[in-house]
Amino acid sequence: MKDQSSQRQRDAVDVILEQWQKERPDLDVSAMGPIGRIKRCTALLERRLESGFAKFDLNLWEFDMLATLRRAGAPYRLSPTELFSALMVTSGTMTHRLKRLETRNLVERAPNEQDARSTLVQLTPEGLTLIDRAVEGHVENERLMLSALPADVLAGLDAHLSVLLQALETAAERSESTQAG
Repeated sequence: MKDQSSQRQRDAVDVILEQWQKERPDLDVSAMGPIGRIKRCTALLERRLESGFAKFDLNLWEFDMLATLRRAGAPYRLSPTELFSALMVTSGTMTHRLKRLETRNLVERAPNEQDARSTLVQLTPEGLTLIDRAVEGHVENERLMLSALPADVLAGLDAHLSVLLQALETAAERSESTQAG
């Protein structure tokens, strides 16, 4: 670890690792490095994302919900279950969020022609116009956030994060199937 950290500028996680090394030299805290950096990057990125969404009078979850509907393709509608599964939130959270977006006339509930007992959530024309503008701003904001990284570094980071994500998703699926069985 010392070799790699001496080749780059120190960051806040290096300080934390050094503190643990001093206080608990018996522990291997090396996993704290990548996880701590991912957590700090997430916090900093979310701050920048929220700032970008605010320009469209949206917050992160509102953008995510509208973008999920937009990505579904015309007529831009999903069942509430499909929405909360895609967004990884509970059904109670989804209900509250849907009401808020309905109040703003960005989404509406439509009858489900395949199942008369349920409804679908779809973008209103106002919601579609807003998300189309917001996603353009979002793409540019993300491009700017990553512009300091050379293309090869960015590609490597993306590839490594994909490997990590796949490992975490596989572990989560195993855990869920173990708990269900």
